[in-house]
Amino acid sequence: MNEHDLIQSVRSKVDIVDVISSYIPLVQKGKNYFGVCPFHDDTNPSMSVSRSLQIYKCFSCGASGNVFNFVMDYEHITFKEALELLAKKAGIEVKGLKLKKENTQNEPYYKMYELALKFYQNNLNTSFGHDAKEYLKKRKIDDDVIKEFDIGLSLTSMDSLVKLLTDKGYSLDTLDKLGLASNEHDTYINRIMFPLWDLNGRVVGFSGRIYDNSKLNKYLNTKETPIFKKGELLYHYHVAREEVRTKKYVIVMEGFMDVIRASTIGYRNVVALMGTAMTKEQANLIKRLSNDVILCFDGDDAGRHATLVNGEELIQLGLNPKVIALENDYDPDTYIIDQGKERFDALVENAIYYSDFKIQSLKKDVNMNSDIDKANYINQVISEAAKINDEIRVEIILKNLAKEFDISYNTLEKRLQDVKEKAEIKPDKKEVETLPSKEKPRRSKYDLAAMAIIYYMLKSDKAIRLYRREELYFPTADERHLGSEIDYYRDTYGSLEVADLFTYFQDKKNLSSLLTEVLSLNLKEEISDEELEEYADVIRSYRLNEEVKRLQKMIKEEVDPLQKAVLAERIRKLKMGVE
Repeated sequence: MNEHDLIQSVRSKVDIVDVISSYIPLVQKGKNYFGVCPFHDDTNPSMSVSRSLQIYKCFSCGASGNVFNFVMDYEHITFKEALELLAKKAGIEVKGLKLKKENTQNEPYYKMYELALKFYQNNLNTSFGHDAKEYLKKRKIDDDVIKEFDIGLSLTSMDSLVKLLTDKGYSLDTLDKLGLASNEHDTYINRIMFPLWDLNGRVVGFSGRIYDNSKLNKYLNTKETPIFKKGELLYHYHVAREEVRTKKYVIVMEGFMDVIRASTIGYRNVVALMGTAMTKEQANLIKRLSNDVILCFDGDDAGRHATLVNGEELIQLGLNPKVIALENDYDPDTYIIDQGKERFDALVENAIYYSDFKIQSLKKDVNMNSDIDKANYINQVISEAAKINDEIRVEIILKNLAKEFDISYNTLEKRLQDVKEKAEIKPDKKEVETLPSKEKPRRSKYDLAAMAIIYYMLKSDKAIRLYRREELYFPTADERHLGSEIDYYRDTYGSLEVADLFTYFQDKKNLSSLLTEVLSLNLKEEISDEELEEYADVIRSYRLNEEVKRLQKMIKEEVDPLQKAVLAERIRKLKMGVE
């Protein structure tokens, strides 16, 4: 089976509705299915999935494509990985298949970082790495962990990596741009090197840690580069993604050392923010991993604050995270070292809901001798309880408040209802901020005629024959390109399924976008020869008008009266239809 046939076979044997509904809930409305779009901050279902066409489209952000596109974008994986994943679902063997390599403009940068990684790894395993290995051993990082996380070492030399990479043909400007050099010197000098990966597991940065008594900053991280945007990545995502499928939940930590330590006791479904502040991009990545999220940050005040802030970010996305509250200012790394696997297992097993953690945190600053403080605290707790959908949990919270502060349960319940009613009246800020429907570009009658012909080229041979016979010249380059590609595809493969075109156009986003717009046209399924000819007449008139404009411009620029007369006569004949 060749590459095209295999891809087409996999696509045809998996149903897009079944696949997408395994990621997000879908509800049938008419012949299509609708769900909340996972590719933007969506609150109202704006993604439509067509079983008949085997494609999806979001009417807010414009995301569209076939089953491969959805899985690639949702999972943040390559086409090859999406093909393998869906082939497994379809029970089709793809082992040994060699797909065309996906080249990107950033490919040289990935290769550069791969060379740097191998260089650092090799350094650690030479005599230069003795002290660094001893340090790691004291931190209870053994050879297996070093190998699993590709830990390496930068040398004391000021330019060892620069020499290696410039000898390989990379310029100093490129090294500086990618954060590997500065002023012709290595960025990282005498540091233990921890690689940072992108969502697909490619090395895109480093964090270098001092291990001697240097007074330099403990950690030095790669700056923002064309391939490293810290706020758009999660450390260990590419590994956690597979583990989460099995364990069904994800643990979010602050630093990569926390993740490394957790992995040593069997927790590979763990990611790190590489900081305390969670970006919207990171929150969406976490949501795509799992709806069951456990936050495990440091046990100090900064860690508790990070838990509260990041918990709110996840709540805004409709998640109900749980929290592991570490004691005695522990961070996850040192807690696991000191207390061991069983104690950490118990913390995971008994993680509390974020709302309960927040209520506990609110109480820390309450002056129990102040009636005002107590009243404010009670109102804050009731506001949190109003967000909880579990009636039993809400009742427990209210009963605890009633008992602790000697207040009537009925009073608290009435206050809860008041808060809920106000919340219903208040406009939903999140809904206001939701992306507006993506505006369609204004189209001329010529564009609409071209798009209509393309629409019917997808459905009937007679439209294809008309396109070929008349050599129709569409108004825009994208329309001409799309028409030509559809004609070529039909001629090459003998048949055409719309969903397969999205795979065919995976490297041509402009054509995929135009194809989506064409499919959104409110046109009837069947068209007569006469109606098709009417669309063709509009395209012919476009070409005629363009030729007239060209000749009129030539007349303006022409100085010879006789030549002007010749051009004017050509225009007259064109308009009469005799030329």
